[in-house]
Amino acid sequence: MFMNARSAALTAALTLALPGLAAQRAPSPPSVLAITGARLVPVSGPVIERGTIVIRDGRITALGANVTAPADARVIDGAGLSIYPGLIDAASSLGVPRAATGGGGPGGFGGGGGAPPAASQQGTANSAYPVGQRPEVAVVDLLKADAAQWSNAHAAGITVAHAIPNSGMFRGQSAVIALGSGEVPALVVKAPIAQAIAFQGIRGAFPGSLMGVFAAMRQMFLDAQRYGAAVSAATRDPRGSPRPEWNPSLEALQAALAGTMPVVFEADTEREILRALDFAGEFNLKPIIAGGDEAWKVTARLKAENVPVLLSLNFPKPTAAPAADADPEPIRVLQGRVDAPKGPGRLAAAGVRFAFTQGGGTSWSDHLPNMRRAVAAGLSPDAALRAHTLAAAQILGVEDRFGSLEVGKAAHLAVVRGDIFDSTSRVTHVVVDGAVTEMPAPAATAANGRPGGGARGPGGPGGPGATELGGTWMTTVAIEGTDHTVTIALRQDGQRLIGMLQGGLGVAQISHGELNADGEFRFTAPVTLRDGTEEAVFVGNLTGDAIRGGVSIVGHALGRFSGTRPAPAGTIAAPVANQPTTH
Repeated sequence: MFMNARSAALTAALTLALPGLAAQRAPSPPSVLAITGARLVPVSGPVIERGTIVIRDGRITALGANVTAPADARVIDGAGLSIYPGLIDAASSLGVPRAATGGGGPGGFGGGGGAPPAASQQGTANSAYPVGQRPEVAVVDLLKADAAQWSNAHAAGITVAHAIPNSGMFRGQSAVIALGSGEVPALVVKAPIAQAIAFQGIRGAFPGSLMGVFAAMRQMFLDAQRYGAAVSAATRDPRGSPRPEWNPSLEALQAALAGTMPVVFEADTEREILRALDFAGEFNLKPIIAGGDEAWKVTARLKAENVPVLLSLNFPKPTAAPAADADPEPIRVLQGRVDAPKGPGRLAAAGVRFAFTQGGGTSWSDHLPNMRRAVAAGLSPDAALRAHTLAAAQILGVEDRFGSLEVGKAAHLAVVRGDIFDSTSRVTHVVVDGAVTEMPAPAATAANGRPGGGARGPGGPGGPGATELGGTWMTTVAIEGTDHTVTIALRQDGQRLIGMLQGGLGVAQISHGELNADGEFRFTAPVTLRDGTEEAVFVGNLTGDAIRGGVSIVGHALGRFSGTRPAPAGTIAAPVANQPTTH
């Protein structure tokens, strides 16, 4: 919350001005709010070092250095605050239930590796095409209002997301949503936005290889072309041309073939991006690249073809020292880690349009720090902010509503104590369609690794609803028929997990660790196998003092793990004890 006496006054005034603050409900009756004396960063114009912004009925009605608060407004003293447009996650799975197997492809909007989707996401469509090849699937039919996800994103200043189905090859149609209160219909801003495609095969079935994926994609677009021609002929001459059998999958591709709906290709490597561009050229599609880890390597072509990139801020993290007998990390991995933060600056220098996305694999607590890393690596602060606001809105076609502080636009704000590019700053509030949500202040972390040293859950230590992963876990990890004994030492900081993995799979630092309120967790760690060091994604569930789940490693069959925690919760092995905690 805000600081000192002014902090208490601001929170109280916001609560009075917007009755839905505590319960995160939309304000009713309509309200007027004026924040005065704040630093306003419109993005579309020069910074106003000390000004006033007025919000009425969920819209910005005035802002500027000489604006006077209306007589009917609740007036808030914004001294020490910077007010930015609410940030936009340009390619997200926020609000989209994770597929039962752990999601889609690695990185991008899929959010983390694993097998293809369960039928729960694409199995009910009236389609002649198999699960994973149903472009008629609409993300608006999958969305769930998820306050927990919203809270994590809000803490990074995110108020709007481009939601994309997260499983399958033809993933379906995306939508722009507001991360506000209410049910799904109240959250959808614009739909559909784009058709989403990922180069993801189906394990154990066709298409199971990359060659098969492209063959299936090409055949489906060829079928869609023929279907569209037959429909056009029957429309022109209904008596002379037979009506083609209705096909929702092929119908859904007509807008993409006509160029009226862009196609978002999930592609990270240089080769994947080039293949996506070649495929789009073959069918005259309007491509957008999502993920784009190596987009900086093909800037000339992206610029020449005016292809935007929804660029992931999921930068790779350094790993701990490997075991003495482990192979060293490949040069490409080390170089990729160095190049990742430089990518945004290289795109900007080349004039390639891009917008930022969280990328699905990293913790939200790393998101703004990674944006700052991009600035430190050569991207200008103005370009970085624009990539998360107005540039994202323009690429998604919602710049009339979001992306800048302008009169008439939706009141979506990120309120920051300090400057967003200062590592000591913090998002204190977000405003979504005029409704204010306060971010809780970071809790002090006790010596046992739990925030405040408090109970494990609502029922206290070991009580009902406990979701505490902190401690040392004795684990068996089975990968392709071989069991490995592994000790996993974890520290939990809210929903964030850090720690170490050591034993039969080498020694490595755990990254991208998150735990939700239902006891489901995921983290990433490099593991040492016979063929070298590979990146492994662990996705599992916590039940009491037992964990169980799956291990996804590219090029390997899905593995399994299970473990118990003989030590009391919160006991941390020595390698983890001195790791710094960041907020």
